[in-house]
Amino acid sequence: MAVISYKCPHCDGDLRFDPGTQKYKCEYCFSEFDQETLDAMKPDAASEQTVAEEHPEEATETAETATDKAVIYTCPSCGAEIVTDETTAATFCYYCHNPVVLSGRLDGNDLPGHILPFTVTRDQAESQFLTFTRKKKFVPRNFFDKKQIEKLSGVYFPYWMLDSEMQGSISGEATKVRTWIAGNNEYTETKFYHVERGGSVQVNDLTHIALKKANSKLAEGIFPYDFSGLKKFSMGYLSGFLAEKKDIERKDIEESMKGEMKQYSETLMKEQITGYTTVNIKDRNLQFTKEEFDYVLLPLWTLTYKGGNGKTYFYSINGQTAEICGELPISWGRLVSTALAAAGVVFAIVLLLGYFI
Repeated sequence: MAVISYKCPHCDGDLRFDPGTQKYKCEYCFSEFDQETLDAMKPDAASEQTVAEEHPEEATETAETATDKAVIYTCPSCGAEIVTDETTAATFCYYCHNPVVLSGRLDGNDLPGHILPFTVTRDQAESQFLTFTRKKKFVPRNFFDKKQIEKLSGVYFPYWMLDSEMQGSISGEATKVRTWIAGNNEYTETKFYHVERGGSVQVNDLTHIALKKANSKLAEGIFPYDFSGLKKFSMGYLSGFLAEKKDIERKDIEESMKGEMKQYSETLMKEQITGYTTVNIKDRNLQFTKEEFDYVLLPLWTLTYKGGNGKTYFYSINGQTAEICGELPISWGRLVSTALAAAGVVFAIVLLLGYFI
């Protein structure tokens, strides 16, 4: 399996995708290149092997610490060997910090159709995160430690996307209820109706996470994305970021996604039945006239924080909109101190009122 690293043709420095300019930038000579230029380059490549095949002495230890089969790659820049898991598609060398793309992880059936490139830079994500946390009064002070923020990482997560059209109809019973008072009596009139609605429904960009180890709340909590920015997949977009490949296949989620689409279509049709007190759908006949699945990579900035209580907190930031999702830790010491201070103020006010009264 090939491990590739995109090099600057001017100084041989490593190229990274820059969300701010949407171009590839050399960190050394600051040259910039567009996608067409990058596609014409031949990236440096090295090899990747499984630990079990090439390093049997490490296989036992690795198997005990990871559920997936571990693999090693050789960094094209410094020759170091680094262990990853089977879903890692892009990463950094821990020694020379150069970005590398594990190209063999994203070929054949594992090749994404499209990618939504990062538009939020790391500095913008960090600023947004700090603004988010500093609004909270009871967050631990060491949460703002620079070492914590340095763990902020840009990651492409895999998703399945469904564009579909449906044709069909729904039918059921509806009621109109009228109540009035005459003299000392209250009357209620209920009229029953048979209702039907039919038509076609088109829904695009229905998504489902395609990574088992992903926290679905975080992976979906930073939606929506503007999918008009989708690009045809190119390995170069991964340079400078981490990336995961899918380990949930289309067949595993196809029925649930199509079921969600049917439910949504039924809801849209039901919303067209108006003017009734109640509507109860009895029958439905919905058929797909179009269903197109696509495997896409979407951008997230991620951060983890180990709280004083031993709990690990996870955060995700939309790499396109900077929307944040995650649970903040609470400093109980600061919370108790604030509560005691507030109680002291209330007690003082009560004493003053008692004195003047």
